[in-house]
Amino acid sequence: MKVFSSPRHRLHDPEQELESSGWQPPFEHPGRAEAIHAALAADADFAIAEPAEWGTAPIEAVHDPGLVRFLASAWEDYQRDVRQVHDVVPDVFAMAGLRAGMADGAEPTSVAGRLGWWCFETTTPLTSGTYDAARSAVSVALSTAEAVLGGERVAYGLCRPPGHHATTALYGGYCFFNNAAVAAAHIAVTTGSKVAVLDVDYHHGNGTQQIFFSRGDVAFVSLHGDPARAYPYHTGFADETGAGRGRGSTCNVPLAAGTDDDAYLRALAGALDAVDAFDPAVVVVSLGVDTYVGDPMCDLAVTTDGFDRCGDAVAARGRPLVVLQEGGYADEALGANVTTWLRGAAGAAQLLPWSRR
Repeated sequence: MKVFSSPRHRLHDPEQELESSGWQPPFEHPGRAEAIHAALAADADFAIAEPAEWGTAPIEAVHDPGLVRFLASAWEDYQRDVRQVHDVVPDVFAMAGLRAGMADGAEPTSVAGRLGWWCFETTTPLTSGTYDAARSAVSVALSTAEAVLGGERVAYGLCRPPGHHATTALYGGYCFFNNAAVAAAHIAVTTGSKVAVLDVDYHHGNGTQQIFFSRGDVAFVSLHGDPARAYPYHTGFADETGAGRGRGSTCNVPLAAGTDDDAYLRALAGALDAVDAFDPAVVVVSLGVDTYVGDPMCDLAVTTDGFDRCGDAVAARGRPLVVLQEGGYADEALGANVTTWLRGAAGAAQLLPWSRR
């Protein structure tokens, strides 16, 4: 299987994050991708390559160019204008209620104000290399997509930072640019074909949903912890089904605490039925393995063996797969969980007759 990975992910190296009203070591850190890379490198069935450089045009096809400009200089601006610090986080967020009953606000001129204009939460610090790392993750996603468009049945992109929480004009949730959304939009626009994003991360991909909610060419189908108890809390309910041209192309499957392998596979089958009903030419998989029973940010109970069954079930539907890494925070199990999912997908794909849709 072709794998794309960039060492530039290491440039995003936060020292701490503010979560649950306290500072703590970051769950999302360079060691995550290093553990996955090591497991893949040790397996001769995976061929690892660095991605091509894609520039900012595909990013700006999905994201507000202002977000790109901000992230390109925000850390340096903060060091110059506020104070020198390793991790940069907002103090104030541009919530709608601040200007309720007044005219819409405009992007502030100070970097301290701009942080809260472009970021929606506190767990996603900027570091000196964040922008370069985020750019590299998008290049990984796009190179993986091109490999599948070139004839691969399944290809994997080791994206870090992850991306599915980043909206058109906001970063947060460890995500800066939405890797899966950029890849899906690229495929849809360059091929004229429909694309589905299947998000299996424990946390709802609010950003991907928001980006495609009103589009008819890209479906978003997600299984995740019920937002009544799980981050990001405000999106991911079953009644969110799309709007306008995208009406009916969003499908959310909230999961109960304790969902085990069998229950997860049943829910996944229903989600895959929704993908099939949309009939995409390509499926982009936002692969979060934080559904694992031992993950510190999850209350589901999927096992490593269960990931094999999940990969098999997704690939058995017979569509080309662009698999991109999202979450997964049980560091000691990350390599095994990701390679097991990919092996399940590869095994199923090899058993199917192949035709480019």
